[in-house]
Amino acid sequence: MPGFTTRPEIRGTFGVVATTHWLASSVAMGILENGGNAFDAAVAAGFTLQVVEPHLNGPLGEAPILVYRAKDRRCSMICGQGVAPAGATIAHYKNLGLDLIPGTGLLAAAVPGAFDAWATLARDWGTLPLAQLLEPALGYGEGGYPLVPRIRDTILTVAELFRREWTSSAAVYLPGGSPPVPGRLFTNKALAATYRRVLREAEGGGGSREARIERARDAWYRGFVADAVDRFCCGEAVLDSSGRRHTGVLTAADMARWQAPVEAPLTYDYRGHTIVKGGPWSQGPVLLQQLALLQGFDLEALDPVGPEFVHIVTECAKLAYADREAWYGDPEFADVPIEALLSPAYNDARRKLVGEHASLDLRPGRPDGREPFVLVGGADVTAAAGIGEPTTSELGLVAGDTCHLDIIDRWGNMVSATPSGGWLQSSPVIPALGFCLGTRLQIAWLDARSPSSLEPGKRPRSTLSPTLALKDGEPWMAFGTPGGDGQDQWSAQLLLHHLHHDMNLQEAIDCPEFNNEHAPSSFYPRAANPGALVLEGRFPNGTFEALAARGHRIRWGETWSGGRLTACAREVTPEGAILKAGANPRGMQTYAVGR
Repeated sequence: MPGFTTRPEIRGTFGVVATTHWLASSVAMGILENGGNAFDAAVAAGFTLQVVEPHLNGPLGEAPILVYRAKDRRCSMICGQGVAPAGATIAHYKNLGLDLIPGTGLLAAAVPGAFDAWATLARDWGTLPLAQLLEPALGYGEGGYPLVPRIRDTILTVAELFRREWTSSAAVYLPGGSPPVPGRLFTNKALAATYRRVLREAEGGGGSREARIERARDAWYRGFVADAVDRFCCGEAVLDSSGRRHTGVLTAADMARWQAPVEAPLTYDYRGHTIVKGGPWSQGPVLLQQLALLQGFDLEALDPVGPEFVHIVTECAKLAYADREAWYGDPEFADVPIEALLSPAYNDARRKLVGEHASLDLRPGRPDGREPFVLVGGADVTAAAGIGEPTTSELGLVAGDTCHLDIIDRWGNMVSATPSGGWLQSSPVIPALGFCLGTRLQIAWLDARSPSSLEPGKRPRSTLSPTLALKDGEPWMAFGTPGGDGQDQWSAQLLLHHLHHDMNLQEAIDCPEFNNEHAPSSFYPRAANPGALVLEGRFPNGTFEALAARGHRIRWGETWSGGRLTACAREVTPEGAILKAGANPRGMQTYAVGR
């Protein structure tokens, strides 16, 4: 309930960290204590998450990273979302008899973006040597980390697949033929050996900190890592969610020609705060569109667990997500009318569509008078383990998910990052490396009319969506959550509760959450569930009944089953800046630390 917290809001002045695993939070805080800045801490936490949350992200996944650097007062997006390989054409997949890109296996692999994103952050924003930032992850890979139950549970869902088909994964995740025991130490020495070799090659030529990071990037994208990916992806026929075996199309040449771009993010001003998101190659603008619609409602007057608040926020989310389906895509390939989508005139007109009853239709708008185009996948296809990225909860139980981290240091530097992909259940482990490829290309449509269609060199429209916010031009907040399509619903709720309902960060995180599944899923099999709305079990019965009476297709979630939010904030007081943090109790592994 509002005002209830499971934990205190963390407060301090030196630095605050919140991530989806307590080990990563502790690692990041240790980097701050040892003289690093928020960017150094984020890199160390990011590499640690690859080891201790292998069911949620991996070294060959993605990592979009939003940064605010205090010294030049600038926000930047490091786009750690890789692109489609040169061989990833619609014709190639159609010739294989496919109408959708499989959700598992090798055909869905984009160029892996995480390593270059973290390396770029370390080189251009950090201060410490890469070896120091990688050391905690290496320690957990070689010496072991206490395995959380959800890793074992994920392995159980794919254990037979591993035994029958993906035997290289069985060698890592079924030691001795059985799933690992929760709470016991678990190692991935092949992963650690890969990073040890990267560091050896990086350190071998001496030179500056930046030169060593460049050699590490070369080892990954133009050296032995890329060669191992090429040999496995193009030489192994792997069973995927289509029910057939396919080789991949990702090559070493695809990796060699790519590097993580650094972009100016999108912003939207809401009630004296500037909200910062990724561009329309991600679903980030969905949060901005929701805020543009919600500008016209008196949310302060509404009970945050009452039916009117849930109804208004849900209906605005439906409109924003409908526009995501019709208009979002990589702006280097698609003409995305983002200025019109965020304009007051467009949102004033769209706001009038929010009525007293739940909409069961997908209603994209017509910015600048354009006609929308929307595709929906197969609602009759049963999702298999390992497919998709919704949060591991009653709000969409599948094995794939995501990590998140937020950090603010004593200088006012801020980082928000949402690493994902390369899940242990996404495709087989590459034996020479100890980890597997991601499956982000499953988001791309095999229809050239869609702005998020498949095309070589094009970014799939990612769900990964970190958030920063400024207040009166000063660094204020970093926040986000795992959860696929739900990320910008739960992040919006956190922001609204914090701004409109006088909740501190922890109260806003703990407040009961809701999530609609109205729009087509971004993940295989791309199904939609019109009008579906899930409420956490802590909502009042009266809210459930009133929303059902309005036509929402309601179901109860578990008591603590929503998005796994984290947040850090900076409050300027007459005595000085106070740093704050909160972390989600859902899942029992997300923690904030600070002093």
